[in-house]
Amino acid sequence: MDSREDEVVTGKDRQKQLAREHHERQQAARVQRERTQKRTAAIGTTAGVVVVVAGIVAAAFFLTGGNDDDPATAAASAPASANPSDPAAAAPAQPLPYDKGTGKCDYVTDPAGAAKDVGKPDPKVAAAPAVMKINTNLGVIEADLDGAKAPCTVGSFTHLASKGYFDKTKCHRLTTEGIKVLQCGDPTATGSGGPGYRFVDENLEGASYKRGVLAMANSGANTNGSQFFIVYGDETDTLPDQYTPFGTITKGLDLVDKVAKAGAEGGADGPPKQAVDIKDVTITGKS
Repeated sequence: MDSREDEVVTGKDRQKQLAREHHERQQAARVQRERTQKRTAAIGTTAGVVVVVAGIVAAAFFLTGGNDDDPATAAASAPASANPSDPAAAAPAQPLPYDKGTGKCDYVTDPAGAAKDVGKPDPKVAAAPAVMKINTNLGVIEADLDGAKAPCTVGSFTHLASKGYFDKTKCHRLTTEGIKVLQCGDPTATGSGGPGYRFVDENLEGASYKRGVLAMANSGANTNGSQFFIVYGDETDTLPDQYTPFGTITKGLDLVDKVAKAGAEGGADGPPKQAVDIKDVTITGKS
């Protein structure tokens, strides 16, 4: 075989090698992308941006220019003229953990404002078990709330429920692949709405997100507001321990199953096709 033939063969081998390497890179990228989408992403609150949830990259939990902003998004959307050294441009105050000595929580103002302003909760909370009833167009969903392990979360929900914050709102998000959750708690039904304040993460050590768990959606550490999600599939337990679990569904999970069976608009992550309208929410002490 002459030198020109050698060059042709060598060229073909090189093309095969490049094609093989390209395929391998694509496979590696796909695997990494799936891992990131299923584990890292999560349930977030949004405001014009998106977070990765249930294996889908959404423009938005899960999760942002609204009340519960993704820190990365917030930074990207900040005015170009903002001076980092200017106190007015400083990051929002971080909420403090529950103080067992005083029995008080720290609810800090969210600069993004409130989707529905009902004021801040009383910092003094009961830190005791409670029962929540979510009255929807499909029936009642009930949950036992763990006020001992998530006192600030339960204290916030008790306040919001008493003020009618959740009344006449919709569950705005359903995910059906990777993680399986129904997300609610935003009066705007856009994924960007919150109560105008934030509070600390709680009960994260050894957190589990299996079927029946009720947990907070967020867009970063200590950015809890009003959005929450109901887990209807054990696959969701692959989520990292970053979302405050504060209760367990005791009644009505079958309603969520029916909603999930109907699917989400646009695929595996979007508004539920079967509308879930929250008429009102009540929270009472548990004897």
